[in-house]
Amino acid sequence: MVNTILFDLDNTLLDFDQAESIALTQTLLQLGIHPNEAIIRRYSELNLAQWKLLEQGKLSRNEVKTRRYRLLFDELGAACSAEKAAEIYESLLKVGHYFIDGAEELLCDLSPRYRLYIVTNGTAIVQKSRIKSAGLEKYLDGVFISEEIGFNKPSRDFFDHCFAQIPNIRRSDAMIIGDSLSSDIQGGINAGIQTVWFNPARLPNDSGILPDYEIYALEELGPLLDAYD
Repeated sequence: MVNTILFDLDNTLLDFDQAESIALTQTLLQLGIHPNEAIIRRYSELNLAQWKLLEQGKLSRNEVKTRRYRLLFDELGAACSAEKAAEIYESLLKVGHYFIDGAEELLCDLSPRYRLYIVTNGTAIVQKSRIKSAGLEKYLDGVFISEEIGFNKPSRDFFDHCFAQIPNIRRSDAMIIGDSLSSDIQGGINAGIQTVWFNPARLPNDSGILPDYEIYALEELGPLLDAYD
């Protein structure tokens, strides 16, 4: 019986892609770069690659923040400061929020019946601001941010820390929902809990990482939990 649910934040509850595009556009404009669709897409590719390296322990968080811009500026031949770009971007990203379809309704429905937590690798100051802006605190029993914990998803150390803070937790009663196979689903596997891959784009899974369940819309989670219990 599941009584504790861990939610990833970005692109699971809040639309990070939209927030990223808006913040990046404004950042580049402030640096004198006209951001077209190809540049935005390339940044997203570089950014995702750096976060994967963080998950693997090959980069620090501060290296991620600047390296993605340094690589982009090198490709564009732009003499801009990666450190300045990271500073501007972070200040813009933490302003406002955009819900994934059905996210707030789902949290409202589940919060009276389950203990709900957020588990995120995002930057602490940004995630706290976005959580507050979205008014998520009223649904949550807690928030775990890797920057504050000192370990990143998918490491078991990250989840061991989370479970040490959750009263009377049994791993057999816990489940994680997230959009990332390498971070959320592998993390749940490492932690020994049930896993749900949120895959709205219906992407193929050729990673070798196998979730217990796969959903394509957040509204599918409620019936899944009802059947599971």
